Amino acid sequence: MSLLSYGKVDEFGQERLEARRKTRKRIAIIAVSTIVLIGIIVGAAVGATRGGKTKSDGDPAAGLTSTSSLSESIKAICNLTLHPNSCYTSLSSAINNDTSHINPEQIFKLSVEVALSELSKVAENFMEDLGGINDKAFVAALGNCKELLGLALDHLNTTMSDGNSSLIDAVDDLRTWLSAAGTYQQTCIDGFQNVTQEIWYVASQHLNNSTQYTSNSLAIITGISNLVSSFKLRRLMSYEDCDHGFPDWASRRSRELKQMFDTPVSKVKADVVVAKDGSGNYKTITAALKAVPEKSKKRFVIYVKKGVYYENVRVEKSTWNVTMIGDGMNATIVSGSLNFVDGTPTFSTATFAVFGKGFFARDMGFQNTAGPAKHQAVALMASADECVFYRCYIDAFQDTLYAHAQRQFFKECIVRGTVDFIFGNAAVILQNCSILPKVPMPGQQNTITAQGKTDPNQNTGIVIQNCTISPFGNLSSVATYLGRPWKPYSTTLYMRSWMNGFIHPAGWLPWNGTTAPDTIFYSEFENFGPGSLMKYRVKWKGLKNITVKQASKFTVKAFLKGEKWISNAGFKYASNL
Repeated sequence: MSLLSYGKVDEFGQERLEARRKTRKRIAIIAVSTIVLIGIIVGAAVGATRGGKTKSDGDPAAGLTSTSSLSESIKAICNLTLHPNSCYTSLSSAINNDTSHINPEQIFKLSVEVALSELSKVAENFMEDLGGINDKAFVAALGNCKELLGLALDHLNTTMSDGNSSLIDAVDDLRTWLSAAGTYQQTCIDGFQNVTQEIWYVASQHLNNSTQYTSNSLAIITGISNLVSSFKLRRLMSYEDCDHGFPDWASRRSRELKQMFDTPVSKVKADVVVAKDGSGNYKTITAALKAVPEKSKKRFVIYVKKGVYYENVRVEKSTWNVTMIGDGMNATIVSGSLNFVDGTPTFSTATFAVFGKGFFARDMGFQNTAGPAKHQAVALMASADECVFYRCYIDAFQDTLYAHAQRQFFKECIVRGTVDFIFGNAAVILQNCSILPKVPMPGQQNTITAQGKTDPNQNTGIVIQNCTISPFGNLSSVATYLGRPWKPYSTTLYMRSWMNGFIHPAGWLPWNGTTAPDTIFYSEFENFGPGSLMKYRVKWKGLKNITVKQASKFTVKAFLKGEKWISNAGFKYASNL
């Protein structure tokens, strides 16, 4: 008899049962679809190497030219997604009459076009039907949303316009950009939770199709990359021989970075100097950033002399390859106090926010002084790709470090806070950092991390490697946890880090209720110290015991692909375990 017949299964329990059934069904579908997709990819790859033979030539890829075979191919690929129905419907209606050259790469690109088209329509008239609402929180959330949707559109456009590499060679970048596009849309939706439940629901419905289409594209590129694992098949999937070396400008940039990070501050050759006393080119960091050429491929160095700079700084999305160097993490400090309680959405509270790719900061401090009673108040938000923070100090209470999206690396930094103070949905590694929970508001518990992965195909997560976790102040009466799962696929790993005994024996705290979704991925790998004992840890299915091989997937080399953008920065770091 079905459990539906018994009154003892509550609503939450029933949802879990239904979710398990759906999961088992999806696993079966994916297993079959994977076999079919392998055939499609190999057929298309082999067909590409044969110079485009026709159907009558017996080419294995030629079946894609028939309507029935094309339909089956799309179904096979769409069955790898979380939303197979919307995937199949949107792609089938988008394909024009010319199907003579359809292959997996083109199906992927078509899926991105579909997502881009839908999001463009939504962004143009987003929430106009609620335009008469004058609520302050709604207006602020709407303003954030428009910016976030613009960022999502940028990343979908970047995915479409990347023509310098073959699909497989660019897969890591493509997954990063699509993961970010999904994160931006989710952040937009989340911003309305603090208005009303009804408005939040309307916002989520507005973005329902675009988020599904973005997720579909991410699933397709992830499925293809997982299947094309051997070097031989990679070569077959490359439609032309590519030079896998770095372009000249990238090599120059690497040399420039190494020189900057090796050189003492007093001898750094800066493009501009910021000084509060007027002895530099500018008195504020914001003014100095306006001097940076737009989308510059050449590194632009800003030296910020010691002092406390009371300003909210934004490194805009068109401001690329900035290196910002201070006189020390306790000497050059950027300070602000924007916060949620006083009416600023979390996304806009950051004292220092980075949107421009390739940003490097060294020997600086970032703080939000709003205090614990003001709740969410971000000190540093990184929402740009390939960001590095070296010997930086990041201090606030709740939501200190917002590792929002894309790829980031922190080395030898100090991070202090209370509730969820390292959070977001970036692919981020903190290495050899000091993580210092401090005294929260009375009655609060400390949670170090709150990772926000919403899609299993996103290449995101928080990795804390070779760090020290110690209390800042007397936390003997404060329960302090390693983290809690903010979203259903939350991914967080502590690896070979030292933990003081103040860590709660359970280790992890549920976001709601008494447990966590089975879909999370949490792990503690070879940590040490009195707080690292696993005997009384929570018994969640998502808390994994992993091998060295599995742990290696979350290192700079494998997880961040950091050999391309960190290795020549001029300071030592661990590429692997």
